[in-house]
Amino acid sequence: MPPFASCFRSAAGAQPDPLRRAALEAAGATLLAGSVRLLSAGVPGGLGAVLAACAGPSRAPDFRLRIGAASGEIAPGREIRTTGFDGRFPGPVLRVREGEEVRIAVTNASAQPDLVHWHGLAIPSRMDGAMEEGSPMIMPGETFTYAFTARPAGTRWYHSHAMAGRDLTRALYSGLYGMLIVEPKSDPGRYDREVLLAVHHWEPSFVSMQDLRRGPPPDNGLEVAYRSATLNDRALGHGDPVRVRAGERVLFRFLNASATDDVMLALPRHRFEVVALDGNPVPVRRVLDTLMLAPGERIDALVEMNMPGKWILGSVKADERAIGLGVVVEYAGAAGSPRWEEPAAPEWDYPGFALRTAATAPEERIELRIEKIPGGRGGFNRWTVNGKSWPDTERIRVKAGRRYRLAFRNDSGDMHPMHLHRHSFELARFAGQATSGLVKDVVNVPRRQTVEVDFTADNPGPSLLHCHMQEHQDFGFMSLIEYA
Repeated sequence: MPPFASCFRSAAGAQPDPLRRAALEAAGATLLAGSVRLLSAGVPGGLGAVLAACAGPSRAPDFRLRIGAASGEIAPGREIRTTGFDGRFPGPVLRVREGEEVRIAVTNASAQPDLVHWHGLAIPSRMDGAMEEGSPMIMPGETFTYAFTARPAGTRWYHSHAMAGRDLTRALYSGLYGMLIVEPKSDPGRYDREVLLAVHHWEPSFVSMQDLRRGPPPDNGLEVAYRSATLNDRALGHGDPVRVRAGERVLFRFLNASATDDVMLALPRHRFEVVALDGNPVPVRRVLDTLMLAPGERIDALVEMNMPGKWILGSVKADERAIGLGVVVEYAGAAGSPRWEEPAAPEWDYPGFALRTAATAPEERIELRIEKIPGGRGGFNRWTVNGKSWPDTERIRVKAGRRYRLAFRNDSGDMHPMHLHRHSFELARFAGQATSGLVKDVVNVPRRQTVEVDFTADNPGPSLLHCHMQEHQDFGFMSLIEYA
């Protein structure tokens, strides 16, 4: 029975159809009014009764966010003025329950159109927050309410999905990002404390890498460099430390919300037990000294607090710690200055978290060749997928219910964190190694290597596929998956 016929039946006295609200919201006010006129004949109370029955009880948003000016002193005398949610950065942590119907009203109090992407969620295209999928831009002074079912469980996040281009104040160069935690329906816990840490780089500028160091190709275009960085809203050594007690098990939820930069983190004398990547439990847990996150990636890691003292949790790179990328971890009763020690050589790789068996064979394989068109000194590089830049990239056509393998062949000298909207994917092959069981929504494709991921086309509607480095997606590195 069509959704509006279900509303007609409700108006005549039957129980309300649980699907009607979603159907009506998607249809829009004009279509609703026309359909109701057709359905209202013979219903007691006429048009008014149908409108009242179909609209259902009004419901306030579960959350309200405001896009507008934000500022914060990340270190004494070092103030960041940007755009953020609710006047701060990161935005507020949003916590919802898996399977919950969520409504988030976003008001744009800035001077620029913007929109919010709900990264890692399997939701309708219109609610996903990508203009290329049909999500509406929120114009200055307007409010849009995102409504969706929260799934899957795990560490997700939200951020601006505007194009920045040459404007280094917009999109992920700004403070428009925050964590979204989808709590599982059943969670045994197994930790004593939870700490959420979001990496971000600040004060960006375009630079010619040839002017900074020897080695970059002479025809390479402009790239982005930063003067400061934070974990959450403070630079290393400023603001409150992460306070812990000996014997605690702490769950760290890390997010790389940087516009362009990978990060590698360590906590001296402590080890990270990685339990989830991009919010999804890993098939094989590993205990490591260092964690690596590409832009857009998340890591959940348990740490046994068994080395009392004051320690620096931060970037393994001294120059990144110097501009603020770190935080002090302080045990109760500890004295003295925070300490840093160089970690062992990093062991980070995706296959170590996956099963070493072949993934289920796909029904179709899609080859995607990634190349760079150098912009030359003072120009901008352009990025191509199978020889074309967005908006001219070929659409990827899929059919609902089929399993597809995306083969990312990176013929460039850069790493690329590839993100697929509204779907998760299984890592099938990484640099020649067969894997299965590891589910993510961002995979960092190494330079001059091929990475293969499988996804099931189970969420109809346009779905954006792009590099999560802001500069790369702004200059051509996007494609669109379309359902037949």
